[in-house]
Amino acid sequence: MAKKTKQTKVLPIYILNGPNLNLLGHREPEVYGYTTLAEIEAMCARQAKSHGLSIVFRQSNREGEIVDHLQEARTGGSAVIINPAGYGHTSIAILDSIQALKIPVIEVHLSNIHKREPFRNHSYVSKGATGIVMGLGAQGYLRAVDAVAEVLSSKSRSK
Repeated sequence: MAKKTKQTKVLPIYILNGPNLNLLGHREPEVYGYTTLAEIEAMCARQAKSHGLSIVFRQSNREGEIVDHLQEARTGGSAVIINPAGYGHTSIAILDSIQALKIPVIEVHLSNIHKREPFRNHSYVSKGATGIVMGLGAQGYLRAVDAVAEVLSSKSRSK
């Protein structure tokens, strides 16, 4: 079961998306696929609902805005799924925000970053993530939702 508030309401999973992901389906579809971000959002909402969970889905091209969303998730979410996009390779500020969280964080990449250009082989976000899903295209988001559901369920059983 997910983290609950005093009213026993299950808090949503925050699904955060970094720069240029608003162009999914159009930008380099041979790398990132043809599924749009709106389609991924709908898929994630259905997958979360199948686990009795809900989502807050956001995208930003601005690093500071992603940090703001992570800080919001700190008290308003049960978990975070983040595709930091290019910020994964550069942002210590996003890593710091993730490390301040006390909730599960799953990092998602549409492509396998280890099969890409050398500068993409490292992700700062990975250091703070509970787990990582990469190389599965849009399906990776669904596997991340499943992983969050399992982690939250395991935490609930262990209490």
